Amino acid sequence: MTDTLDIALIQTRTPATAAAGLAHVEPLIRQAAAGGARLILTPEGTNFLEQRRAFRDAALSDEGADAAVAGLKALAAELGVWLLVGSAIVRSGVADDPRAANRSLLIDPSGAVTARYDKLHVFDVDLPNGETYRESASVRPGEAAVVAAAPWGGLGLTICYDLRFPHLHRALAQAGATMIAVPAAFTRPTGEAHWETLLRARAIETGAFVLAPAQGGMHEDGRQTWGRSLVVGPWGEVIARLDHDEPGVLHARLDLSAVEKARASVPALRHDRDFDLPL
Repeated sequence: MTDTLDIALIQTRTPATAAAGLAHVEPLIRQAAAGGARLILTPEGTNFLEQRRAFRDAALSDEGADAAVAGLKALAAELGVWLLVGSAIVRSGVADDPRAANRSLLIDPSGAVTARYDKLHVFDVDLPNGETYRESASVRPGEAAVVAAAPWGGLGLTICYDLRFPHLHRALAQAGATMIAVPAAFTRPTGEAHWETLLRARAIETGAFVLAPAQGGMHEDGRQTWGRSLVVGPWGEVIARLDHDEPGVLHARLDLSAVEKARASVPALRHDRDFDLPL
């Protein structure tokens, strides 16, 4: 394993269909690869981002038939890069459940999918500004955590709202993750209040790199997302950021030895203790 890794986070404002989603993200990925990135990560909802039921149903397809997924597999092979599709909204494949899966896909430089992760925690909230989300109405939650094997070490997979569940990130780190991906479509109010704080906390708690590519801006269905893609080091330091919500590419070079140094300094991952719950 090499000591450094050049990565890029892709920030998007994904349209409402998979074909348009691919056309939107492809040039950004090409730009990232041309800049030397060996691992490229895209946000949640890379294939399409759409809440309106009729439009969403029209855009939804099986993973194998999704135009964006197929195009991104071919693109990874063409460019010879590792590509994490932060998530694609695809049919879950569960016969008795019509809801979709919100699914991360890790694609290797041959274009093969080497790992899949279905979002565990779905976003059911009522925000102070009046915005209401019921992701569980259209997305079937996943059932398993995933640490994907890659040449540089373990990559823990999470998606957006998973960020608020520190025990998941701890479990990923204890299972071998030295980097944790947090592709997201954070709402503007929650992003402004919590996004960077949560990302830095998860990095500090796990002694892992946290890689957070984000959706940003006003989308076709009327939602607003926060953007501000971020790379955080294992000591909690911000390595790279985008300070806006426009589409773009964020490059960073990771010193992979920093994980071992952080965990040796504060070995909290080895200090779990059983305890009695309060009555």
